[in-house]
Amino acid sequence: MKLLANYEKDGRPLDELTNEDQFVLRFGKIPRLNQRINTLTFMGNFPDSVKRLQPQLNSIISASMSLKSSTKLKKILEIVLAFGNYMNSSKRGAACGFRLQSLDLLLDTKSTDRSQTLLHFITNIIQDKYPDLVNFHTELHFVDKAGLVSLDSILQDIRSLERGMEMTKKEFLVQDDSPVLKEFIKTNSEQLDTLIKDSKTAQEAYGSVVEYFGENPKTTQPSMFFPMFGRFIKAYKTAQQEIEQKKKMESESREVKESPSPNKAGPQKGPMMPKMPQMDLIAELKKRQVKPPVREGKDGALEDIITDLRNSPYRRADGRRPAQRQDT
Repeated sequence: MKLLANYEKDGRPLDELTNEDQFVLRFGKIPRLNQRINTLTFMGNFPDSVKRLQPQLNSIISASMSLKSSTKLKKILEIVLAFGNYMNSSKRGAACGFRLQSLDLLLDTKSTDRSQTLLHFITNIIQDKYPDLVNFHTELHFVDKAGLVSLDSILQDIRSLERGMEMTKKEFLVQDDSPVLKEFIKTNSEQLDTLIKDSKTAQEAYGSVVEYFGENPKTTQPSMFFPMFGRFIKAYKTAQQEIEQKKKMESESREVKESPSPNKAGPQKGPMMPKMPQMDLIAELKKRQVKPPVREGKDGALEDIITDLRNSPYRRADGRRPAQRQDT
């Protein structure tokens, strides 16, 4: 545009310019060109910006509120804490809580035969002793989506929208009551106000849930916080499926062993009967090998933990084993 302005200033013939250059030359003479272009750009991008930001705010709000209000999740974490204290009781005193990062360690702690993890064991206990908690994850909403959100970026984009709306309002005053600008401001001001209110709600909800779980909201971003729960839920569902598949295979195996062979005649079935107890014993031994030895041993402290957790919250201030019930 500067080159074209100098070209015209020198009095050179404008007809020799291409159509594109002639257009730019006239275009550059529009008063307050930069402000008008910026205003038009903001107006054109505003609907897409709102459509992009609003769902992200909703996911932060919904995930934060559901995590904090879920009674089943609290009970699940209570069970994890109880078994963590049980496993560490011989080394140090009982802890009153644990960091959320420790949920990832449930997959790293495995049985001696490496056939199952601590999460498999806890999941099995939940299925047997706490059937009302099996689908605890149904109380949690948009956790995965919230983990993909950058709250800082959202707030920065919303501040940019606020500045753009102020610029548009100023342009409306300068352009002497432009109907296009008037209609845009009237239609979208309330939408921006709603977006701003939701951003404040998201900040408050997120800060509250992070502090509730003992983390620092200033240093813990949603991309760090929510995926910890997302990974735990995914691993829990996987453990559920593997446990069900294992039970199904064991059931089918027992049916095959217990069913009579079709190739054997009736008289030949008698001599085989003494061997059946031996086969049942082998099957039972195999079944005991894949189960956690602590459950097979009927450990008193573990049984007390399971029973007590069903009746009252697990709150231990020391590392001693819980006392046996008086009526036992």
